[in-house]
Amino acid sequence: MKISLAQFGLGPIGLETLRLAAAKPWARIVGAIDIDPAKIGRDLGDLTQVPDLKGRKVYGSLRELLAHAKPDLVFHTAVSRLNDACAQIEPLARQGISVVSSCEELLFPKLREPRLAARLDAVCRRNQARVVATGVNPGFVMDLLPVCLTGVCREVRAIHVQRVVNASTRRGPLQRKIGSGLPPREFRRLFRAGKAGHAGLKESAALLAHCLGWKPETITETGDAVIADHDIQTQHVTVRKGQTCGLHQHAKVKVNGKVRLTLDLRMYLDAPDPHDAVQIEGDPALDLVLAGGVAGDQATVAALVNTAPRLLRANPGLLLVTDLPVPSMT
Repeated sequence: MKISLAQFGLGPIGLETLRLAAAKPWARIVGAIDIDPAKIGRDLGDLTQVPDLKGRKVYGSLRELLAHAKPDLVFHTAVSRLNDACAQIEPLARQGISVVSSCEELLFPKLREPRLAARLDAVCRRNQARVVATGVNPGFVMDLLPVCLTGVCREVRAIHVQRVVNASTRRGPLQRKIGSGLPPREFRRLFRAGKAGHAGLKESAALLAHCLGWKPETITETGDAVIADHDIQTQHVTVRKGQTCGLHQHAKVKVNGKVRLTLDLRMYLDAPDPHDAVQIEGDPALDLVLAGGVAGDQATVAALVNTAPRLLRANPGLLLVTDLPVPSMT
C-alpha cells in the first residue's frame, strides 16, 4: 500500500524532496502547501519538471489541501526555528498527519522549549501522529553518525566532530544564511541576534549527550565570520575581499567539570579540503574521516524521504531521530 504524501514549503529543498519522493514506488504525492502567492495554484508537474506530478496542486493552506486529499505524512522544509515550526506542524498533527521536518531546532526540541515540545508530543499522541526532525546537519553528520560509532565502544570519554563545507557548491539560501557578502561586523551582530549562522549546532550537541546518558552542565556556542581573502563569485552571490564569505561555529558540552563533546563547523565559500571527521576518545578509540564530506543538499533530501516509512512504523509522539531504527535507503 502506498504512502500518501504532501510537501510543506517549496524552496529548493522542498522541490527536490518532491522529486525524490515521486520516484519512490511506495509514495503517492497528493499536493503541496506554500504561502508564496506566485506558487499557490501552480501544478507540481510544472514546478518540479516531473511528469508524474502533473495534476497535483500547490495550496495556500492546510485547510485547502484537506479539501482535496488527506496525506498520511507531510515533508516539512519551511523554517529553522522551533517556535515557527511548531505553529506549522501542530495543525497537521491535530489532523493525525505525521511529519518529517528539516527544522534544525526540532532535532532536540526540549533543549530550548521543553513546554512547547511536551505540548506537541501530547497532540501527536492524542491524534496518532508522529513528528521527527532529520537532515544532514543536524540529523546525521555531527550527531547520529557519532552516536552510531559509539555502538562498538566499551567506553566513551569524549567525542570531537569537525565539519568543513565548501559553501560555493551549496544552494543560494544557504550561501546567504552564512553571511556571504556582509561586512564582518554586520554578520557578528546578526549572529548574536540569532538572525544569521547555522541553526541546530547546540541541538546536535544536546542529542549526543542525551544518547550517551550524559547530563550537561553547560552547552556553549560561539561563532564568527570567515573573511574572504580574495574576490568570490558564485551562481548566487558576489563577495569582495574583506567581506564575510561564511562562518566558523563551535559548540562544547561540559559534563562533571570536563569538556566531553566538541562540535566544530566551518562553512564558507571556496573552503579547501571539505570533509567530515569524528574522533572518539574511548575503548577502542576511533578516528573517522569522510573525504569531501557529505553533500548537504542532496543528502538532506535523501534523509527526509528515507525517514518516512520508518517514521510511520514508530509509536505516535514527538520523536528524536535516534528513536527510529538505523537509517537506510528505502
